[in-house]
Amino acid sequence: MILQLGVQNLPAAASIDGIDLLLKGGWILAPIGLISLISCYLIIVKYLEIRRHTKPEANIVTAFHSYLKKGDLSQAIATLQAGNSSYSRIFYHATRNIGRPIKEVESSIETAAQIEMNRMSKDLHYLGLFAGIAPMLGFIGTIAGVIKIFYDISLSDNISIGIISGGLYQKMISSGLGLIVGVIAYTGYHMLNIMIDKYMNRVEEDAFEFINIIEQN
Repeated sequence: MILQLGVQNLPAAASIDGIDLLLKGGWILAPIGLISLISCYLIIVKYLEIRRHTKPEANIVTAFHSYLKKGDLSQAIATLQAGNSSYSRIFYHATRNIGRPIKEVESSIETAAQIEMNRMSKDLHYLGLFAGIAPMLGFIGTIAGVIKIFYDISLSDNISIGIISGGLYQKMISSGLGLIVGVIAYTGYHMLNIMIDKYMNRVEEDAFEFINIIEQN
C-alpha cells in the first residue's frame, strides 16, 4: 500500500518537444546546422554528377572497339565524340594519339584520366573537412555549456543534481548533433571516393585492352 502511494505521488515526466530541445542546444547549433545542409547538398550534387560522368555507354564502347579493330580511326573518334561520359573523353584523346609511340599514347590516357578524376572529385575535400569540424564544434558547445553551468553554480552556491543535470543534458545536444553531422559527411566523402576509385579501376582495364588492340593493328 505504501509502495503504491509512493508510485502514485511521483511527478509525471515532462514531455519534450523536439524543436524546443534543439533550441536549448545553444548558438553552436547554427554552424552545425549550416554544415549539415551544405554536406547534404554536396553529397546529392556530387553523387548525381559522378553518376552522369561514369554512366555506362555500352553501345558507344562496342562501336568504338569495332571501328578500332578495323583500323577506322575517323569513325572511332566520331563515335567517342557522340558520347558524354568520362570514358568517351579519355579515349577520345588517346585515339587521337594513335600512330605515336605507345608510351605517348599511355601518357595521354593517364593525363586524361587524371583530369576526369579531378573533375569528379572537385569539392569533395569540403566533406572531409566538415567530417572533422562538425564533431569539434559540438564538443566546443558542450564544453562552453559545462563552463557556464559551473560558473552559475559558483554564483548561486547551489550544487543540486537538478541544476547540473538539467543544464548538462541541454549542452550534450550539440555534441550529439555534431557527431551525427560528422558521420554523414564522413560517410558521404568516402562513398563518393569509392565510386570514383571503382570507375578509375575500370578505366585502367579498358586502357589495357585499348593498348592491346592498337598494338595488334
